[in-house]
Amino acid sequence: MGLRTFKGGVHPFEGKELSKDRPVEEYLPGKDLVFPVSQHIGAPAKPVVAVGDAVKKGQLIAEAGGFVSANIYSSVSGTVKAIAPHRVATGDMVNSIVIENDGSYEEVAYEESEVGSLSKEAIIEKVKKAGVVGMGGAGFPTHVKLSPKEPDKIDYIIANCAECEPYLTSDYRRMMDNPELLVGGMKIVLQLFDNAKGVLGVENNKPDCIAKLEEICRDEPRIEVVALQTKYPQGGERQLIKAVTGREINSKMLPADAGCIVDNVETLVCIYRAVKEGKPVMHRIFTVTGDAVKEPRNFYVSVGTNYAELLEAAGGLKEGGAEKMISGGPMMGFSMFDLNVPITKTNSSLLCLSKDDVSHLEPSACINCGRCVEACPELLVPSRLAKQADLKLGEEFEKWNGMECIECGSCSFICPARRPLAQSIKTMKKDILAARRKK
Repeated sequence: MGLRTFKGGVHPFEGKELSKDRPVEEYLPGKDLVFPVSQHIGAPAKPVVAVGDAVKKGQLIAEAGGFVSANIYSSVSGTVKAIAPHRVATGDMVNSIVIENDGSYEEVAYEESEVGSLSKEAIIEKVKKAGVVGMGGAGFPTHVKLSPKEPDKIDYIIANCAECEPYLTSDYRRMMDNPELLVGGMKIVLQLFDNAKGVLGVENNKPDCIAKLEEICRDEPRIEVVALQTKYPQGGERQLIKAVTGREINSKMLPADAGCIVDNVETLVCIYRAVKEGKPVMHRIFTVTGDAVKEPRNFYVSVGTNYAELLEAAGGLKEGGAEKMISGGPMMGFSMFDLNVPITKTNSSLLCLSKDDVSHLEPSACINCGRCVEACPELLVPSRLAKQADLKLGEEFEKWNGMECIECGSCSFICPARRPLAQSIKTMKKDILAARRKK
């Protein structure tokens, strides 16, 4: 079978060569680590420590505030210095636990398990206890995702190994260095769903990953490695499901409604560590990259580590500095005005660019070229939706299916008039959702 993909999408400059061949280095954090209590979709976690408390590495410091929430653990040993609002990568102020690192990394004891002997309920409970969330997106609590209403109707567990966002290489390094952890996590999830097949979907710009995963899965009858066409946003949940299964979902559906569960690479690794090793989410691979960085690197970092520290560990900025710094990738990341923010479970990279190619360009009138329509993976008409958004025509916006936008930015990227289409649509969606909540 040929490469699988979806209709639409774009081909931005990849930029992965800057960091993809740099081996992962463990980075020991500085004096203060910051743990926001909202590192996931849903209710904030509730602090269970107080200022002045001594904590160990791996100790619970904030417990889930509801079913759709997630526990948070300290990634260092030390003393709770403060519980107060702190800025995060998106620019928001979030209540956070600040721990002064004592440098000893005294750790709690973990309980390993014989995975094959665990019940389904025990597996989900271990994932929940460890605070596992979607590590590559919005941070949806994984124990919720693994508890669909009708588990017997789940027939695909899809590992999002695409890493389609330009510059990012944390998943690539994880697949190259620790493929057994990824496959181990997939096998644990397959224990929960008797009728499911596991699929590792990898873009074909990573032939070495495909070969490595095929080798390790050679004797795994329930797991298949699928080569995907290299195209953005191939790693979008809806696009991945369409490419792998041919099924379609919309904004009113969950992947489970199409018989699918989708997890990204780092999430599956965290599932393995939670269930097999009894370890909570405390670390992740984080990439510091971009043409403005002296020595682009991949780091194994403690959650709570400061962005600015990691930039320094990568040699800092080149002479001339950076015009733009982004948490995440250039397509869906957040532009940053302050690097004094902590890495959370869902942050995977810091991108520093010497030139901001778009901020100085003045948008011009739409020329009705249709490129945004061709690029839209949701088959929408972004130019019309953006106009409706700018004119605050909410009803028209909804009639034209504006709420189906996945905010991938393909339309803005491809627009020759440099119109901020995705930004306008995203703002309108937020306004409509806010109005619905008020009602």
